[in-house]
Amino acid sequence: MTEHPSLQPSIDAWTQSIEAISELVSSLVEGEWNRPTDCPGWSVRDVVSHVIGLECEALGDPRPIHTLPRDLYHITDELSRYMEVQVDVRRHHTGPEMTAELEYTIIRRRRHLRNDKRKPDAQITHPALGQFSLEDFLRLRAFDVWVHEQDLRRALNRPGNLDSPAALIARDILLKGLPKVVAKDAGAPKKSAVVFDVSGPVEFLRTVRVDEDGKGSVSNSPSLGPEVTFVLDWETYVRLACGRVKPRKVADKVKTEGDEDLAARILANFAVTP
Repeated sequence: MTEHPSLQPSIDAWTQSIEAISELVSSLVEGEWNRPTDCPGWSVRDVVSHVIGLECEALGDPRPIHTLPRDLYHITDELSRYMEVQVDVRRHHTGPEMTAELEYTIIRRRRHLRNDKRKPDAQITHPALGQFSLEDFLRLRAFDVWVHEQDLRRALNRPGNLDSPAALIARDILLKGLPKVVAKDAGAPKKSAVVFDVSGPVEFLRTVRVDEDGKGSVSNSPSLGPEVTFVLDWETYVRLACGRVKPRKVADKVKTEGDEDLAARILANFAVTP
């Protein structure tokens, strides 16, 4: 138990998700480690490698000294190049090597979190992602691990945990990205509103309101005359907001009412994760 109660929900959510990943992959045969996921260029093994790598960095371990191959088509910018190093260095690890390292990393990280004396507002600097308070960093780790848990579940056809504690953290983080999507990226008109009606294990109704200055904000109250209303399920919302699927691939799962052009622009800019 951490000394700071405000950190415990994120730690508990992270723990539940990363242990779910460990359980998911513990009995995989070698071929299953190579199954593709929704993350471009990444297999099940690669997603687990990414999770291990970022947790090792959170522990303060030195990054591997490793030169990436030049033919990795999914490397499109410096952030993806940074993330790929922890993945590529493990590409030839066997299943037992992967599960052993994951289990050991979880043990080390849980011990580190229990013994961490830093306050919630302590500043964390990540070389690729920037600076965060410790509280925000732990929330982001819970979010990231849960999203990758879902990547693995879809690849392995073992659904679950769509309503776990980390799923609720994911909901709140993804909702924070909606005003930029609607107001700035999609260019919704000033003094307009866009409604998102999401059903499933995590359900919510949110309205993005664009004020007279063109700035967006999220509201819990419904709008009587929205420009667009989106109706979709929680898993589809996550896949779109995390850039795991193109809108055309889930067109049958997303219902829209209102301005069709604006709806298309919103969906084209829906992904809010790097």
